[in-house]
Amino acid sequence: MEIVTSEFFQRALIGGLLIGVTAPLMGIFLVLRRLSMIGDTLSHVSIAGVALGFLIGVYPIAVGLVFAIAASFGIEKLRKAYKTYAELSLAIMMSGGVALASLLFTLGKGFNMNVNSYLFGSIYTLSSGDLYLIGAVTLVVLIAIRSQVKELFLITFDEDAAAVSGLPVRFYNVMISVLTALVISVSIKIVGALLVSALLTIPAACSLIIARSFKQSVISVVIIGEIAVIAGLLVAGVWNLAPGGTIVLLLIVILLLLLVFKRGMKMGS
Repeated sequence: MEIVTSEFFQRALIGGLLIGVTAPLMGIFLVLRRLSMIGDTLSHVSIAGVALGFLIGVYPIAVGLVFAIAASFGIEKLRKAYKTYAELSLAIMMSGGVALASLLFTLGKGFNMNVNSYLFGSIYTLSSGDLYLIGAVTLVVLIAIRSQVKELFLITFDEDAAAVSGLPVRFYNVMISVLTALVISVSIKIVGALLVSALLTIPAACSLIIARSFKQSVISVVIIGEIAVIAGLLVAGVWNLAPGGTIVLLLIVILLLLLVFKRGMKMGS
């Protein structure tokens, strides 16, 4: 357990704990609004930004963050254009992100191995700058949700009623997309662009099994996310496994255990 006292592991733990709050927290809103796939979409667009960052010599996560925020606005524009087929906006944006990323990969020379750490996660390489950025995003997300929780609750469960009551629905839709983009951009170095969607959706899926109210869902989703992050980092550190993959697999195990427990409770009653 010497790894626990290592500076790089402590940075990883701090970064993981912060993302363990924000990613599942945003995920519960996305899942309840049937926008689970937005995580995959924005993460792929972020990777295009990361690749551009390497090309032009600019902090990759910052460029990825800009790309993700721009994509979040684009998704809202497309959702408005295709009201009946809103999921098209995600498919179009994801295709564009993948295409741009592949183009930038071919233009790059010698940086593809660095990009791999953003594809699959590299939490042990978090720098102090990364932690400051993750901390800032966490603070923004928590303040935004805490100050607008009633409005977000109404938007999440009944968008039409929210519009009738006078709430600026478009503003809140954009806010949710932007906050999600921020979380995903700083998460990809922790669990990787290919796995970040799992950190958004699986804790939410777990909370829907055990929670009986929205408040319980919010509390349980954060607890489940933190348990998976802490346990995943410890298991990965001791047995020299991939941290991102270990965290996601632990989340799946938790989900399966909850499903079995719920089925057992039904059979028992």
